[in-house]
Amino acid sequence: MRDHDFPAPERRTRGRRRFDDDEPHLAKRGRKAEPQPVDLDPLPDAGTWSSWDDAVHGPRPYPAWLVTELAARDTELGVLKTGKEADVHLVRRAVPDTDRSCLLAAKRYRDADHRLFHRDAGYLEGRRVRRSREMRAMTRRTAFGRQMIAGQWAAAEFAVLGRLWEIGARYGTITVPYPVQLRGTELMLEFLGDPDEGLAAPRLAQLRPGEADLRDLWGQLVEALMVLARAGHAHGDLSPYNLLVHEGRLVLIDLPQVVDLVANPQGPEFLARDVRVVATWFAARGLPAALADPLALTEQLLREAGLR
Repeated sequence: MRDHDFPAPERRTRGRRRFDDDEPHLAKRGRKAEPQPVDLDPLPDAGTWSSWDDAVHGPRPYPAWLVTELAARDTELGVLKTGKEADVHLVRRAVPDTDRSCLLAAKRYRDADHRLFHRDAGYLEGRRVRRSREMRAMTRRTAFGRQMIAGQWAAAEFAVLGRLWEIGARYGTITVPYPVQLRGTELMLEFLGDPDEGLAAPRLAQLRPGEADLRDLWGQLVEALMVLARAGHAHGDLSPYNLLVHEGRLVLIDLPQVVDLVANPQGPEFLARDVRVVATWFAARGLPAALADPLALTEQLLREAGLR
């Protein structure tokens, strides 16, 4: 997949902005959502054969924890997160009668009857398909067209996660979940959280870090944004709701709308918005204004991308 094939997200809208994958209760003022553990002990005969064999696989070398044996079975354990465009389920992949197992997060873009792709216009602006029939179906939002859009969102996220995983593995300055596999509109990812409790890592928005942790997390975020900019990209929809904190590391998630800073004429605007949103969150929690200066950081990132 080429860089310019990645979709551009929606343009700015009026009114209070809600982050793209917020659950409704997370967006309500005064209520905190706590991640809930799922049942890690399903029925003994539960599960289906592993879907690894007929899927597109993530970058090599495969992590040591990943179960790739064809004899493995996939068992549904519960829902980790719900969103407007996709739901995330917890899946255990295990080889029967062995100690080989791993937990995976299965992100499933919703079917045509229950999906709300509020970023369709920007997405189609940034990506085209070769067949005119398919393009017309996507533009008219037919059932077939909506299914195609879902598949392209999943494919776009899988591709960018693979690239960023390789960059992070090489330089250690950006962290994303390992993209395990892609099958149609389902993207399977590394599960980040407590494997004993089935409890997902918290999102940054759920935390109230102290001064030292706040500075450390901001430094990690700036490093990650620098790496993205040098690769010619902006997240495109960055917020404290699509940043996880796992074992002290900041992890970027929800990446189907990554913006090409060079090919997309709105690239610098998307980058500025990303920086403004996260800088506002950090400043509101006590990070000194001199550090969380969105204008200065945006200019620095644009220079790293060769656009200044």
